[in-house]
Amino acid sequence: MKLVFAGTPEVAVPALDALIDSGRHEVAAVITRPDAPAGRGRRLVASPVAERAQDAGIEVLKPKRPRDEEFLARLREIGPDCCPVVAYGALLPKAALDVPARGWVNLHFSLLPAWRGAAPVQHAVMAGDEITGASTFLIEEGLDSGPVYGTVTEQVRATDTSGDLLTRLAFAGSGLLAATMDGIEDGSLQAVPQPIDGISLAPKITVEDARIDWSAPALRVDRVVRGCTPAPGAWTEFRGERLKIIAAQLLADRTDLAPGQLDAGKNNVYVGTGSHAVEPLWVQPQGKKPMRAADWARGVRIAAGETLGG
Repeated sequence: MKLVFAGTPEVAVPALDALIDSGRHEVAAVITRPDAPAGRGRRLVASPVAERAQDAGIEVLKPKRPRDEEFLARLREIGPDCCPVVAYGALLPKAALDVPARGWVNLHFSLLPAWRGAAPVQHAVMAGDEITGASTFLIEEGLDSGPVYGTVTEQVRATDTSGDLLTRLAFAGSGLLAATMDGIEDGSLQAVPQPIDGISLAPKITVEDARIDWSAPALRVDRVVRGCTPAPGAWTEFRGERLKIIAAQLLADRTDLAPGQLDAGKNNVYVGTGSHAVEPLWVQPQGKKPMRAADWARGVRIAAGETLGG
């Protein structure tokens, strides 16, 4: 088939690579979000998908809005048979959905109908799911509600951050997407409607969602830290300023600290929760670079009785 691939971040690159490398289909063009400012200089930078496509000599389309008539006209001119999508980052209007004869097929990082929405991996980690995966489905105008072509499962490990899990799913999902394109092309795959039971939603994680509640059980604190790493970053307050908790571990043998209460030793920092203590390993003070929690504690000279969380 002639394909037009839509995607933007690094997590979409493995799927693009799989389609390019398969040799069975022609990736005629790539659709991605416009260049965005990045770094201290805020200079415009192309998306990871755009850079990969340019390296491969593939035409790159960067519409400000997918409903722009100039973009739609070019899409119709290319005439794709199917449009695979991975984390494109913009809603597709009906005028775009109607262009490819075999539709737009999204690689979504959950086992649908679980975790429909923008942040399925973060929500899976924060909810304590033991198994998640990726699904390919035919895009409709509803939110991730279209019929499913295929799935692949992935275990959620006890120490996984959302970044760790998303990286594994990106590579596992790339093979699923390539196989889905093959199955659509040769007629061996038929999309199956999603069940009406088991639907859960995964909206974008807000800054407030990432705020640590130290009165919650330690297991909940651990899930929030892992689920919000690397973005948006779990955080708390210390002396009126924001402090990100990048990594922490559970300490089942310490129950002597009140929620948020700090205890800093020479090489370790401990914080009380609603159950047992946790040990922050890496933190990032406001306006500074990430550092080991013990180094941070020595620098700020934690006083007896000080707490996190305001």
